[in-house]
Amino acid sequence: MPLSEGKIKHLNALSNKNGVIAAAAMDQRGSLRKSIAAAKGVPQEQVTDDMMAEFKVAVSRVLTPHASAILLDPEFGLPAAKARSKNAGLLLAYEESGYDNTKPGRLPDLLPHLSVKRIVDMGADAVKILIYYSPFDTADVNDIKHAFVERIGAECEFYSIPFFLEFVGYDPAGGDEKGLEYAKKKPSVVIGAMEEFGKPQYKVDVLKVEVPTNAEFVEGSSVFKGQVAQTHKEALDLYRKAADIAQKPFIYLSAGVGNALFVESLNLAAEAGTSYSGVLCGRATWKEGIPVYAKQGVKALEDWLNNEGVKNINAVNDAIKSAKPWQAKAGLPVPA
Repeated sequence: MPLSEGKIKHLNALSNKNGVIAAAAMDQRGSLRKSIAAAKGVPQEQVTDDMMAEFKVAVSRVLTPHASAILLDPEFGLPAAKARSKNAGLLLAYEESGYDNTKPGRLPDLLPHLSVKRIVDMGADAVKILIYYSPFDTADVNDIKHAFVERIGAECEFYSIPFFLEFVGYDPAGGDEKGLEYAKKKPSVVIGAMEEFGKPQYKVDVLKVEVPTNAEFVEGSSVFKGQVAQTHKEALDLYRKAADIAQKPFIYLSAGVGNALFVESLNLAAEAGTSYSGVLCGRATWKEGIPVYAKQGVKALEDWLNNEGVKNINAVNDAIKSAKPWQAKAGLPVPA
């Protein structure tokens, strides 16, 4: 089904003049509160809602002049939405934060007081959903997730707002997702999810995906740690395979990794010549500012963001110069 005029208008608002989505992400909720509390050395209850909003406003104000859009949450992020630069579009998260990883399947849920209509009324240019997904989980668990995504896709289609689906892989057997064994499985997890959610029944407009390898286990990468999950050539081939299987525009997420690892992952994507259309990058740009804020306050955070945060986001912007316009994957005319 071709994109509606409304969805095209919103996608243009989220991308730069080259049709590339160079977006910042600041929709973290439970993980941000936990991180601020840890850095302060206090219980999480002492990190107030006002502190959460204050942190997000600082990130939005300083980083959005260097981004085409920002992803925020409706719970603490609406003041940050107002503080964003005029050049930046807005994505809002629809899912409940903090899935219970102790339960099988890591099943998703929606914010109870939200709907796509309400997200549209808040002025968003896109709806973002995060789900944990593995093609290797049970058929029953995955069927629940497939139906969940179908419902949201239909809702977004009705209101003519783009649907960004983020899926984060995991090991249903409970293995270490940062370890060597999972690094060997990760390509199949990422590629399987990209193949599934590119199908038309989901009505996803942009796939927000992990890179198909962990560069720390790619032989010869700048962040290689000594154990090999893939050779350099194998990694490049996996990037190409994932890109070829995608039936929709796709962008890479930073998945909470540091700036050096994410930039190296983007360098591999560029070397492979993949048809990705940008990034939605969060913690890789601002997470090192958390202890600054926790110990020294918002003014110190703003100073850090203006220096290190801007350097981080510009390093990502430099790394995505090879990104392709989202219009190319969507079958639309590419910007001149």
